[in-house]
Order: sequence, then C-alpha cells, then structure tokens
Amino acid sequence: MDWLLLASAAGIWGASFLFMDVALDTEHPGLITFLRPALGLLAILPFPSARRPVDRADRGRLLLLGITWMAFPLTMFPLAQQWIDSSLTGMLNSAMPVATVVAGAVFFGVRTGRIQIAGVLVGLVGILLLGLPTATTGGTNALGVALVVAAVTSYGVAAHIAGPLQRRYGSPAVLSRVLAVATVATLPFGVYGLSSSTWAWSAVASNVAVGVGGTGLAFLAAATLIGRVGPVRMSIVTYLVTVVAAALGVFVLGETLSPWQVAGGVVLLGGVWLTSRVGS
Repeated sequence: MDWLLLASAAGIWGASFLFMDVALDTEHPGLITFLRPALGLLAILPFPSARRPVDRADRGRLLLLGITWMAFPLTMFPLAQQWIDSSLTGMLNSAMPVATVVAGAVFFGVRTGRIQIAGVLVGLVGILLLGLPTATTGGTNALGVALVVAAVTSYGVAAHIAGPLQRRYGSPAVLSRVLAVATVATLPFGVYGLSSSTWAWSAVASNVAVGVGGTGLAFLAAATLIGRVGPVRMSIVTYLVTVVAAALGVFVLGETLSPWQVAGGVVLLGGVWLTSRVGS
C-alpha cells in the first residue's frame, strides 16, 4: 500500500510540471501559485477527517508548515518555470531527499544510516545523467535553478515538521489547515497575477489537474507516507518524479531520450532502492 501511494504521488507530481508549463502560456505565475492551494483545499475538505479539531498548542507548527510546505515552494515553482523547462524542474525537485537528510541532521537531530546516504548520492548521479542533456539545451537560467533549490530546501524542512502532526491528527486534518494557510498567504500574489492573465481552457484544465491532483490528492498521499514511514523514506518519491516527467515527454510530447538519460534512469532507480532501506 505504501508503494502504491508513493507511485501515485510521483505520477501526479511528474505531470504537474508539464501542466504548469501549459498554464504559464496564458497565466501569470501568481495566479497559478494561488490556485494550487485553493483548489487543493477544495479537494481535501470533503473528507470528514479534514475537519478534525487540532490542539491550540500545535497551531503554530501548522502555520509554519503552511509556509514551508506549501506557500513558499508553490510560489517558487511557477516563477522558476518562466526560465527553466519542466524536465529540469523535475530533476531539481528530486534533490528533496538530500534536503530532507540535511534538514534532519541540522535542525532535528536525526541520524541517517550509511546505506541511505549512499542511496542519496547514487540518486543524485542518476539525476545529473537524466538532466544534463536538458540542462545544456533547454535555455536554463541561474535564477530559475536557484528558485527551485530554495523550494526543495523548504520541502526538506517541512517533511520533518509534518510527520509528528500527521501521526497525531491524520493527513486530511493537517493538510486542510496547511492548505488554508497557503491559500491566504498567496492570495495577494494571486490577485496581482489575475490582472496579467488571460482566459484559456487549456490553462483552466491544467490548474485543476495541478491543484486538485498535484496539490490536494498527491500531498494527501505524501502526508500519509510521512506519518507511516518517516520523512526520509517518503522523500524518495521525488526521485521518481524525474522518471515520470521523462516518460510523459516521450509518450505524450514525442520527445527523445538520449542514452545518457536512459542510463540516468537506471542509476536513479538504484538510488531509490538504497535510500528506501531505512535503518541501514
């Protein structure tokens, strides 16, 4: 069941980068940023457990989680994709396990096994092999890369905050509060972005897919996994995002994978396997 949730979240997130590229053709990044948590919240609220009460003492943690897990990174990604393509964004997003391990060691006193660390390093080699052809031909921009790195770093911190809260209240209750915080926090950017956007059905469909699927249901699966298996093991889902994004490029957009990218996929899956060996 855990692996099914992981694969589902990876598939939806892998497609999200492509959908955001479609939306950016006619919409300002601010509008896309706001619609993600807003639509995600609408997808989560029908769950009865989403309205489960939480202790007042945990409201500060939920507020922090709303910023680090949603508002800040969801603002960074559409901004970044103005300058870098979706494949490179997916590749950089897969650095989350590194950020999770570093954040755990620096801020939360988490000890990580040698095999897990080796898995992270192997995974990073795979990511580089996958992304190098795109990085050299995709019109990348240093600012876009920096924004994605900042978002991924924020995810790494949020993963450790989310785990205890999810185990205490359940995924829907945590995620509904977090998405509500992010919706309010990104509202000014969304209002500003609305004035610089034009209507297009393709953008509407993309926003629904990214908001309901990529931000609502996929994050619900991710929050559940954090509570069950811990933040480091859950974070390997982002490794698979690069593979999913590459597959969609080939079968949907007609792109061609280079031998370097095929090799990178094999190495990447090896890193996923090593990193998932919790306690080693």
